[in-house]
Amino acid sequence: MDHQPKFFENLSGTGKAIAVLTSGGDAQGMNAAVRAVVRMGIYVKAKVYFIYEGYQGMVDGGDNIVEVSWESVSSILQVGGTVIGSARCKSFRTREGRLQAACNLVQRGITNLCVIGGDGSLTGANLFREEWSGLLEELAQKGKIDREAVKKYAYLNIVGMVGSIDNDFCGTDMTIGTDSALHRIIEVVDAIMTTAQSHQRTFVLEVMGRHCGYLALVSALACGADWVFIPEYPPEEGWEDSMCVKLSENRARKKRLNIIIVAEGAIDCHNKPITSEKVKDLVVQRLGFDTRVTILGHVQRGGTPSAFDRILASRMGVEAVLALLEATPATPACVVSLSGNQAVRLPLMECVQMTQEVQKAMDEGRFVEAVRLRGRSFENNLNTYKLLSHKKPDAELPKVRSNFNVAVLNVGAPAAGMNAAVRAAVRVGITEGHKMFAVIDGFEGFSRGKIKEISWGDVGGWTGQGGSILGTKRTLPAKYLEKIADQMRTNNINALMVIGGFEAYESCLQLHEARSCYEEFCVPICVLPATISNNVPGTDFSIGADTALNAIVETCDRIKQSASGTKRRVFIIETMGGYCGYLANMGALAAGADAAYIFEEQFDIRELQANVEHLTEKMKTSIQRGLVLRNENCNENYTTDFIYQLYSEEGKGVFDCRKNVLGHMQQGGAPSPFDRNFGTKISAKAMQWISKKLKETYRKGKIFANTDDSVCLLGMRRRNLVFQPVAELKTETDFVHRIPKEQWWLKLRPLMKILAKYKTSYDVSDSGQLEHVAMHSQKEVETGTI
Repeated sequence: MDHQPKFFENLSGTGKAIAVLTSGGDAQGMNAAVRAVVRMGIYVKAKVYFIYEGYQGMVDGGDNIVEVSWESVSSILQVGGTVIGSARCKSFRTREGRLQAACNLVQRGITNLCVIGGDGSLTGANLFREEWSGLLEELAQKGKIDREAVKKYAYLNIVGMVGSIDNDFCGTDMTIGTDSALHRIIEVVDAIMTTAQSHQRTFVLEVMGRHCGYLALVSALACGADWVFIPEYPPEEGWEDSMCVKLSENRARKKRLNIIIVAEGAIDCHNKPITSEKVKDLVVQRLGFDTRVTILGHVQRGGTPSAFDRILASRMGVEAVLALLEATPATPACVVSLSGNQAVRLPLMECVQMTQEVQKAMDEGRFVEAVRLRGRSFENNLNTYKLLSHKKPDAELPKVRSNFNVAVLNVGAPAAGMNAAVRAAVRVGITEGHKMFAVIDGFEGFSRGKIKEISWGDVGGWTGQGGSILGTKRTLPAKYLEKIADQMRTNNINALMVIGGFEAYESCLQLHEARSCYEEFCVPICVLPATISNNVPGTDFSIGADTALNAIVETCDRIKQSASGTKRRVFIIETMGGYCGYLANMGALAAGADAAYIFEEQFDIRELQANVEHLTEKMKTSIQRGLVLRNENCNENYTTDFIYQLYSEEGKGVFDCRKNVLGHMQQGGAPSPFDRNFGTKISAKAMQWISKKLKETYRKGKIFANTDDSVCLLGMRRRNLVFQPVAELKTETDFVHRIPKEQWWLKLRPLMKILAKYKTSYDVSDSGQLEHVAMHSQKEVETGTI
């Protein structure tokens, strides 16, 4: 939809007062949301208040409701939990409590409330809003406020943000804290795997999720667990036998460990609880396996927020302030949500009602309905897990083997999550009846015949491995076309899945263009974007970028901490990414940096000078440290050394400078939960597309696919997963600098500047429309999105 950019400069907060509170269970990332609300509120010239200890603080008033400044939220971005405290509040559930809360707010002129919490906290906020005019009337009758105040503060505006590690709120793909909780779970699983392998043990892991199985399901998907128990999808009758058969089969295949994940609210089909102890006893009694139980408990709520949660919470916080500024008396209370890659506003009570519908469906045993109500993201995760975790007996595989041979290869630099994608491709391919082949060392290896058949068991345990097990090379196929065509003919390869970055995209363009000379390339070909640089056209995200971003943010946190003792120090940090500024820009947003220099936004000496002056001013406050990120290729003359020397010279006597080049540490490490999950899901989807194309292009005993739409790249575009012909993506590509001509994350650049106290323009064209909670049909889930 074409629209004129709409900027928020005409949205003034002058004369408005906004209060922010966190309520219910804490979640990592809440502080990032609080920080964004405070800074955006002050930026638009509103007064901003903290309400300490949730609704209890609102009822108690006094020192619990205080006006805050820009510096009040310094250094909280990387802190887990919530610095303003959270408490369960019985008194707010009574009308007297709400009456007192209203009195405390009116005395300070607060009529805009930003609530960060779960569905209970948000429902309470909505009730408060509905009662507001009646509460004010009662206060006036009791003489606690005057008639003027009743008129002046007649309406209460409410915007919610969902902070909950369980991801149990309908209407948003991710709640604040979920990604960080997954990080904690996966860290534990990865650590347990090494000890379990040493002793050939079975581990039963209990994760949080009393009413929602999201954490259990996604962590099972991300670590390749043998079995998972969740409340929305109870196992069928006789599950005890099925599970024991599966575990013993895995042992027979020389698998040295078994992982079973149990959500704390797991139930059987009769609504009876399935506990981790019950599962352990069953395994010990039936199989005699050495079995241990680990209950993760509050570890999942703790620790520092992940990069994803910091960015999500920052985006939501800014969006919440915009929603409050635009709210009218007729606007229903809304919640700021994430749909795909878009921040959206949804009516709060629609989301709450659907969330309650899920529980009702589960209580009544309508489990298929419960999964559907959870939303397309949950349903897709469940379907993918079912596809990948259990190898169907040969009798259940397609009756006639497809006789199609599908090859998988990695191209370009290694990216964390590539192995998860290969595993998913191999297992879904086998389930679809294909013979799967692995190509070693990219197209170079392909040309030398380094190709072998790969089985279901060969890819066990691959999800958590970093780098590329198959090996990868940057070499493009152009110089080996004849040899590759020979290998495809010799091995009778009927389809290709190419996993990699910009080189993978370019390679498939070359194969597409070589079809007129080599008929062997007239087969379905799918590219999966996997690169830390996130510079592939046709997709908002690439496998591996999230892991790299977390590595950058973790390092920035440590660097900032090292400066807290020395004071008055500015760090210049160089990130990778080629000419693409994604890592530098998003790293700056997630780490709370003062500036990020990127190629996409040209800068000159005047801007560098302005940044130095900005930091000089900052050093006069209580925040005496600075952080500046620079993309490696942002400018050939303004190098990291140049910027370091300039800052050192200009900051003499005010601050000193240090520089840090992060280098290849950004490419290494175990993949993050997001990359494991994203790699697994898009790979499974791509393999199903390949199967469909093979059936469509099978003619007279052979495959012949020569149309543009038989060479596609599968990418995430705003809210959908889309297959796009690589030939069509050419027009969207800057081949000289190896980046897409348009990049969605540039819209978030002003956000980073605002939160660092720079004056800037912020296009809010995508904001402002209140949408409705959509129910998704099974067809939409299968064809569209994650």
